[in-house]
Amino acid sequence: MAKADTPHLILGITGASGIHAARLLAEKSPWPVDLVASRWGSRVAGTECGGLETIESHAQRVFMPDDLFAPLASGSVAAVGMVVLPCSAHTLAQIAAGLGDSLITRAAHCQLKEQRPLILCLRETPLTLIDLDNARRASAAGAVIMPMSPPFFMFAGADPKTVSMDDLLDAYVDRVFALLGQHPSRTWEDIR
Repeated sequence: MAKADTPHLILGITGASGIHAARLLAEKSPWPVDLVASRWGSRVAGTECGGLETIESHAQRVFMPDDLFAPLASGSVAAVGMVVLPCSAHTLAQIAAGLGDSLITRAAHCQLKEQRPLILCLRETPLTLIDLDNARRASAAGAVIMPMSPPFFMFAGADPKTVSMDDLLDAYVDRVFALLGQHPSRTWEDIR
């Protein structure tokens, strides 16, 4: 069990496709994970992988999405940063508008005001002009907008039939960790 003052990584799961990347992030995190899933995030997890149990088993703490008394709702609680994975266009819009009426959006607001990393792994396509404007506003406030687009260059020269979805998502998660200061085990230079 990590000490209370050990910074945790906050993982927010919202109602968009891409739950397997969240599972990999929770499994591979070098930091203790604080998990909060929105109601729709839980529903999508049920559809894509049968539920959140596997991800919850890798989390240090699990919080309810409406628990605004949770430690994550305070900027005074140490955090490595926050990753919203997957991030729906709806959640992006709430964060861009400065809304903090759920634990995910309140925790995101805390990361921005404390100038900690906030990575929004946007899982939406195509994007409307409204989505792009919300992404611009969130980015201007300090968030990193990281669409769920795997780094295909990591598999240059590989037979496409041998590259699995887990391989692609694993490389994507390593890029997320790099934004949090955790150097990836492989870079594009390793495959040249």
